[in-house]
Amino acid sequence: MLGAPRRAHHGGAAVTGRARWERAAERLGAMIPGEEVSARRREIEDKLKQEEETLSFIKESLEKSDQLTKNMVSILSSFESRLMKLENSIIPVHKQTENLQRLQENVEKTLSCLDHVISYYHVAKDTEKIIKEGPTGRLEEYLNCMDKIQKAVEYFQDNNPDSPELNRVKSLFERGKESLESEFRSLMTRHTKPVPPILILDLISGDEEMDTQEEMSLEHLPESVLHDIVRISGWLVENGRNQDFMTVYFQIRSVQLDRSIKGLKDHFRKNSSSSGVPYSPAIQNKRKDTPTKKPIKRPGHEHDLRVKHLCDALGDKHGPAVGRDDVFDIEIDAYIHCVSAFVKLAQSEYQLLTEIVPEHHQKKTFDSLIQESLDNLIMEGDNIVSAARKAIIRHDYSAVLTIFPILKHLKQMKPEFDQVLQGTAAGTKNKLPGLITSMETTGAKALEEFADNIKNDPDKEYNMPKDGTVHELTSNAILFLQQLLDFQETAGAMLASQETSSSASSYSSEFSRRLLSTYICKVLGNLQLNLLSKSKVYEDPALSAIFLHNNYNYILKSLEKSELIQLVAVTQKTAERSYRELIEQQIQTYQRSWLKVTEYISERNLPVFQPGVKLKDKERQMIKERFKGFNDGLEELCKIQKAWAIPDMEQRDKIRRAQKTIVKETYGAFLSRFGNVPFTKNPEKYIKYQVDQVGEMIEKLFDTSA
Repeated sequence: MLGAPRRAHHGGAAVTGRARWERAAERLGAMIPGEEVSARRREIEDKLKQEEETLSFIKESLEKSDQLTKNMVSILSSFESRLMKLENSIIPVHKQTENLQRLQENVEKTLSCLDHVISYYHVAKDTEKIIKEGPTGRLEEYLNCMDKIQKAVEYFQDNNPDSPELNRVKSLFERGKESLESEFRSLMTRHTKPVPPILILDLISGDEEMDTQEEMSLEHLPESVLHDIVRISGWLVENGRNQDFMTVYFQIRSVQLDRSIKGLKDHFRKNSSSSGVPYSPAIQNKRKDTPTKKPIKRPGHEHDLRVKHLCDALGDKHGPAVGRDDVFDIEIDAYIHCVSAFVKLAQSEYQLLTEIVPEHHQKKTFDSLIQESLDNLIMEGDNIVSAARKAIIRHDYSAVLTIFPILKHLKQMKPEFDQVLQGTAAGTKNKLPGLITSMETTGAKALEEFADNIKNDPDKEYNMPKDGTVHELTSNAILFLQQLLDFQETAGAMLASQETSSSASSYSSEFSRRLLSTYICKVLGNLQLNLLSKSKVYEDPALSAIFLHNNYNYILKSLEKSELIQLVAVTQKTAERSYRELIEQQIQTYQRSWLKVTEYISERNLPVFQPGVKLKDKERQMIKERFKGFNDGLEELCKIQKAWAIPDMEQRDKIRRAQKTIVKETYGAFLSRFGNVPFTKNPEKYIKYQVDQVGEMIEKLFDTSA
């Protein structure tokens, strides 16, 4: 149908084309020579023939294409018809199948829901026995039952709040929760025990025999018990919706912490009283004893003896009770131990708490847990400060020495304290700094009052040494200052804490050292003034000189034997030279006491005698008086000064030697001049001593046993 027009069209085109070629050839023939035209014509005819063949091929191809198109259209039409018939028959069946499947699923879901709902009605019956029997020994099974009960409660509340089953499962749930809380309390109570003192001592001493890489830790609760407690606390937090168990936890652990510290204190007192040698971590190095083998001891006991000596010396005139200082010293060392123990135990408690208490409740619970022990510790520190204040009011300045080791230890422990108390309330954090400030204030006041008391000590006549030896005030003052060497930084910080200058606001160790040096120089200056005042009590200037000599020499020797001289030199470079000059001045003053003896036999007071000339009565009498005056003066001085004391052997020998040289030389010259002069019929009456005998008498000065 479509092919006929196309063929007509193509045929017409071929004829028209051929005609055009022919006309073109004729025109070319008219213009081109005959042979060329003939050749050209043949060429054109060949091309035309090829074009006709091509055109014929295209025509055949179009006819085949048309036929294929018709066939395809026919097939598609047939397929579409059959597909429509298939859809009309299958779709209803498919829909019916889907409906049936949906119905089946709904039935299954309904049955499952019914089973699920029915199971809630059986929960109370299935779990009641286990809940009544409690969680002891089968915690996991018990918690599974509690989870079932909780789900039943939630179901009835959401779907059937009027059901009697709701009240039953709610009652069972509350009962189960109470049993869990009771089990939590029971486990905590049964397995929470005070830490043995031996373990605490090892913990705070960091036993050097242990591997330095190994950190010692405490096992507060057995592993299985801790696991149960953690499970119960976790369930109560997640499902119990109350925090009562946290209160139970901190109350029980708080009592345990307090009992552990008190147990350590009692253990320490008992061991200190039995061994007599307490150990203090604040004063000396870590102990090396294995606590199960050796008693507690403090390696630096020499320091304690010095403190005790000073306490006794400063306290004698106040009549201290027998054993009071020993008991108080034990209390101080026990307190220092308890401070260290609190820090270590609190750290351990916090580690345990993080496993049991939820994170957002940990800081508050920990704050409550440590309150009682911390309050007791601070209160005991306040009591020590109060006791020191009362003693200072009585001018018993040795009491301040009890504050130094505590204050030193508290400052050393403060960084650990601050770390442990991170996150606690401000009031909790400020308790230790408050105690430190109180101790610094009390200590600084005691130091200043001690310096003033040295200057204004009222004891004069009744308490002066008869033999001119070292005064009790001097020895006590030096002993007191020597104690400051063990706590230089602490004492310097005490003094610096009372400074209001800008330089004191951020004081350095060098600044505090200069303050301490200034303070020691002040005490020594006040002591020197007091000694000068006391020396005037003596009627004999020579004894006064011996008294000052002994005290100045004692001060200088004591400064040189200890590090005090270096500390004094920080602000007084010439202190040592000044004391040597003072000592030499007193020796010269003492030597002047012998002038009244040597004046009798000195050259300038003797008349000139001509050899071989008979002496006049007046001249003989004068020689007799000179011998008698010398003898009497020598005997009197030796008798008096024999009772005097110069404790320093080196100084004693030096003074004797110098005096012996002067007197022997003067007496020897006098004796050689008048020993053979006939001034008397009884020369032995006047020439009582030879030169060597005089030397022997002087050699016995300052020696009551001679």
